[in-house]
Amino acid sequence: MFLTRFRMNTARPGTRRLLSSPQALHAAVMSSFPNLLPSDQASGDGPRVLWRLDHNAKAEVLLYLVSPEQPDLTHLVEQSGWPTTASPGAPGWQTRPYAPLLDRLAKGDRWAFRLTANPVHHIRRTGDEPRKRTAHLTPTHQLQWLLDFGRQERAGFRVLEKREDKRLLPGGTTHNKHPHHGDRYEVHVRDQRALAFGKRADGGGRGGQVSLVTVTFDGRLEITDPERMRLTLTAGLGKAKAYGCGLMTLAPLTSRPVR
Repeated sequence: MFLTRFRMNTARPGTRRLLSSPQALHAAVMSSFPNLLPSDQASGDGPRVLWRLDHNAKAEVLLYLVSPEQPDLTHLVEQSGWPTTASPGAPGWQTRPYAPLLDRLAKGDRWAFRLTANPVHHIRRTGDEPRKRTAHLTPTHQLQWLLDFGRQERAGFRVLEKREDKRLLPGGTTHNKHPHHGDRYEVHVRDQRALAFGKRADGGGRGGQVSLVTVTFDGRLEITDPERMRLTLTAGLGKAKAYGCGLMTLAPLTSRPVR
């Protein structure tokens, strides 16, 4: 597995086109792997290509990739980077093996994390209506999605709780019936984005319209199951992985929660 970081040149038209369409950016990402077919990504929970955009500032947009093969981002540098400054020793992106970090994960380890996800739930308005996947729209419900005990257990981690003296609210909640988790746990929600874009059909023409809501979680966690945690980091968490969701990265607690 490999972890890659690429800074996008936001002044270029090619960058603006890619940033406006997760479908187009997904296609550009997958074009970085000559030996991977789209069908390879459609089955199983094993290693796959994950990607995420970090909008750190207006002129600082970073593309992160986790992939089973080392990527070649030459085409992205030409469209959305700084091609005249690239060289064999500095091609315009940075890639390093992911195994050293994955291998060192141990139960009880604590890390800072960042995750961009598509928090959803399934609802039905009437008893005979099919269940429909619907996005969580409020930070409270988005946090509840991440903090779900079963989801954390399956993913191999737990989000850390704040110390009592660091909480503004008693117990970290407003009241028992409708808990407000934002003051209890070491995590916050930011950068919510409502995306709508056309999806290409298999034949290359226009398919249906895709709508989804994405948010970024920054926080701190403790590893409860290293093997499941490795799977989370390499296979992703949640839905919409083809559209820039599901990629979690870790960093030491003394630095920023992006690695």
